[in-house]
Amino acid sequence: MNLSRAMLPVLTLTVALCGSSSGFAAHHEEPDSDGVDIPALLHAESTGSVRIDGKTIEYTATAGTLEMKDDDGKAIAHFGYTAYVRKGGDKKTRPIMFAYNGGPGSASMWLHMGILGPQRTQVDDLEFNTRGPFLRVNNEFSVLDKADLVMIDPVGTGFSRPVGDAKGEDFWGVDNDIESVSNFIARYVSDNGRWQSPKYLLGESYGGVRSGGVAYTLLTRHSMALNGVILVSPYMDFIAGNAYTENDLPFVNYFSTYAAAAWFHEAIDERPDDLMAFIAEADEFARGDYATLLLKGHSATAEERNAVLAEMERFTGISAEYWDRANLRINEQRFAKELLRDRRKTVGRIDARFMGDGIEHNAESFRYDPFFPSVGPAFLATFNDYYREVLGVKTDRRYVGSAGLYRDWDQAHKRPGGGEAPVPNTAVDLAHAMTQNPHMRVLVQQGLYDLATPYGATKYFMDHINLPPALRENLSLELYEAGHMMYLHPASMSKFRKDLAAFITE
Repeated sequence: MNLSRAMLPVLTLTVALCGSSSGFAAHHEEPDSDGVDIPALLHAESTGSVRIDGKTIEYTATAGTLEMKDDDGKAIAHFGYTAYVRKGGDKKTRPIMFAYNGGPGSASMWLHMGILGPQRTQVDDLEFNTRGPFLRVNNEFSVLDKADLVMIDPVGTGFSRPVGDAKGEDFWGVDNDIESVSNFIARYVSDNGRWQSPKYLLGESYGGVRSGGVAYTLLTRHSMALNGVILVSPYMDFIAGNAYTENDLPFVNYFSTYAAAAWFHEAIDERPDDLMAFIAEADEFARGDYATLLLKGHSATAEERNAVLAEMERFTGISAEYWDRANLRINEQRFAKELLRDRRKTVGRIDARFMGDGIEHNAESFRYDPFFPSVGPAFLATFNDYYREVLGVKTDRRYVGSAGLYRDWDQAHKRPGGGEAPVPNTAVDLAHAMTQNPHMRVLVQQGLYDLATPYGATKYFMDHINLPPALRENLSLELYEAGHMMYLHPASMSKFRKDLAAFITE
């Protein structure tokens, strides 16, 4: 995957919306040397501008697909991406950020149109944004004034796909994904003369697992040192952050977010004014009496069990009887269904602030996450309009926003130093990368109402990442009173921009 294929001939068009655009791949296929049909590459270049902090930032945008080859020179994938490069910037000193969402199977449109790109999808927070027209606006919260940006869609998402003899399964796994994304970044850096640029990764959700592995792989296989890694609502450790296994740890890690959601929806009897103090108290209880009781199992006394059950009801508003029948353990779907069951409402998993009418009121898991229909149609509509009409990529292909690749994902991971684990924890990879590159800093951005990758799991990862004491100063955390995509919340959007800009420039 380290060789480029010549770009296919392109046609030309002009688009007069928010800048100019030209160039898209013809809709034909060209056989490779083995006679396998290879789809035409997508390619468009345009110019545009964005207003940030009262200043106009002019940029060149390149959107489309980049062909990747294996070591034998055979085409194996077309990687979709969008790159924004500030006009007049010095490639040797101008930072560049590579960003992606997670899933696995999620395209980068969420970060692209939510907070990072020059255009932003306009939505009303906590409302069902399902009635057009859907609007996009100038994104004053972008960091294009601080760094160039490359949005990446891993294979199986967006317009990215395997080609030639390659199959999706060749890319759909922890290690295959880390390798393919690392190879794409190295190719882009070489093709665009960015080896001397300060480099950053930004990954959301499963993008945390990816980033831990990519940071280590870029350093050890490509000799590429990063200046920083940004982990947005990160999923890093399968065991610590997955409440669907026979393992007590994630239930401890989820508890403080259950308490935060109950506080937000006023589902508890004794609701204090101070949210952060309440979360801290819930976290102390979860890591103390609750974890101790789970560790004891059936050797715990009835008195110990009842005392913990009473506290669980106090923090979450869910009855001690329900917690008892659930053997003190419920995953986030059951919680989202049970919290407001008496109101016949379901809360969101991606963002527990969101709420929608329940379906099947006696069910023990939700039938939909209210977050997605609230914002998903607006994001997909505005991205497709922007990508096709403004950036100028003309294609009849469907942009795959969410592919659900996690269902077929190979979870095995080869750990640094040898040995294969059946499930990933790339905080280990990240620790190796930080130790071997002691100047690399890591910023973690975490929402307090995130039931997908909860605060407790993020805190656990940060408390347990194995770093020399001096290097722990390179690891920082910022919290937001919002959910997984905290940048949809107006106040958090502003804070997100401020924190990210400061991280890049300090």
